[in-house]
Amino acid sequence: MSALLLRRNGMRTLADIIAKLGGIPPERILLEPAPGTATEADLIRVNERDNLLCELVFGTLVEKAMGAEESKLEHWIAYLLYQYLETNEIGELMSGTGFMRLAKGIVRAPDISFFLWQHATTEEEDRKNPIANTFPDLAVEVVSKSNTPKELARKRKEYFKAGTTLVWQVYPKTRTVEVYTSPTRFRTLTMGDTLDGGELLPGLQIPLKRLFGRRTKSSRRAE
Repeated sequence: MSALLLRRNGMRTLADIIAKLGGIPPERILLEPAPGTATEADLIRVNERDNLLCELVFGTLVEKAMGAEESKLEHWIAYLLYQYLETNEIGELMSGTGFMRLAKGIVRAPDISFFLWQHATTEEEDRKNPIANTFPDLAVEVVSKSNTPKELARKRKEYFKAGTTLVWQVYPKTRTVEVYTSPTRFRTLTMGDTLDGGELLPGLQIPLKRLFGRRTKSSRRAE
């Protein structure tokens, strides 16, 4: 990776890099290693040494956006999915600390990933490779305030191009979920709706009142 890689992707200035990454806040872009020079080894080292969860995009380390509210909701969604998988053993989950190489120069870590067994890595592969050479069948992104629409659109394109068939974008503030079956085709669910797993997770039914219910209760306690 080098500055040449940035130029080949139309990036010559910091403004170009920010625009290419979807207009994200500059404080999420690491300057060490310099943008365009970061490697997968740098990604692993920064995450382990500095306890800083980043993704790698064209030689640039980008810090993942996650606050306390989003983290709690992420764990609750994972719990609900685990409940489903207890009686539907069709695959496995990975948390947002797990890395996937979606394409050359692109290493992502969705907040929650679901893999059908044929796309899941083995224990031996996990021990040998800290970055999995696979893709999530379902990618869940719990949206934080520093996530931009263009950043999320870029991620969706990468997921679906790699082989993903379903993306959930979960919005804690509005208590809505956008369900994507392609990078641009989606439907929006609100509190009166039920999130289902479609053909990928048959029989999965999560009413949004349950999905966001714990946050609603905590809001009431705070009043």
